[in-house]
Amino acid sequence: MIEDPEGIESQGEGLPVGLASVLETPDPELSDLDPPELEPSASRAEPSGGILYLVGTPIGNLGDMTLRALETLKTVDLIAAEDTRHSGQLLKHFQITTRQLSYHSHNRRHRIPQMVERLLAGSQIALITDAGMPGISDPGQELVRACIKAGIPVVPIPGATAFVAGLVASGLNTERFIFEGFLPTQQQARHRRLLELQAETRTLIFYEAPHRLEKTLRDLAEVWGGSRQIVVARELTKRYEEFWRGSLESTLAYVVGHGVKGELTLIIEGANPVSPSSEDMDWIAAVDQLMATGLTRSQAARQLAQHYGLERQQIYRASMGSPESPPGTD
Repeated sequence: MIEDPEGIESQGEGLPVGLASVLETPDPELSDLDPPELEPSASRAEPSGGILYLVGTPIGNLGDMTLRALETLKTVDLIAAEDTRHSGQLLKHFQITTRQLSYHSHNRRHRIPQMVERLLAGSQIALITDAGMPGISDPGQELVRACIKAGIPVVPIPGATAFVAGLVASGLNTERFIFEGFLPTQQQARHRRLLELQAETRTLIFYEAPHRLEKTLRDLAEVWGGSRQIVVARELTKRYEEFWRGSLESTLAYVVGHGVKGELTLIIEGANPVSPSSEDMDWIAAVDQLMATGLTRSQAARQLAQHYGLERQQIYRASMGSPESPPGTD
């Protein structure tokens, strides 16, 4: 969903470069193996009546378009697209003439009832986004909920997703991670969210726009510390794809010195899983940071208590400098 309309790259007509020869040349080491039991798309027993298909599209390289996605887009009655001008380029490249309908955050309130009505009448609709899987950082989830509520089948047609591609190539922990999408654009709200995630031990993944990257990195370094490791994945699957790996501090210095263009995915290591109830925890500073974002002392203490598994009153008293029952001494 994060790519710009002009960002898609083509590998030419037909199969991607080199793929045809690979398909024609059998691997001798695999010749004795039984083929996997894959279900041909033509023999799938699809539900009768209206169906909403969630179709993944390339995040930058047209060679990543799947055969199943192409088949679906060619055979549905209607394609609901985030930006019909952008998706029009994609459909033209693959010679798909299915009619389009715009569906985005600004018209979703009246589009959802319209599409649900069409689906209930038996139409089959494919939902696509500018890039990647619909429903990730876009209003697709609202249409999905409406369809489920109306008893309309929802069928995913998997495709590329930027945050997954960035994560697996980052070198950071892929076993446990969370995807946060875009951080709030307003600094106070962004600070508050980063404070909420400060103790998160899983790998964290964000999308960010180039013009906000420097501010976001400054806030990350300020709240989480400059030594936290980060990988910035830029222009994933495109010709100028690259990965910047380093600390928050060094990455910020690089961005300040060089600037940045293109679509960005930030993959950041989780917090060190040290006991949060240690006696040297600066609860006064922690609560003060949250209060600076507009929370009351009680709200800040409650938020920290939820993250650290402690009693709110413990943190509240410690933040006031009370020597009675500070966290970690029970």
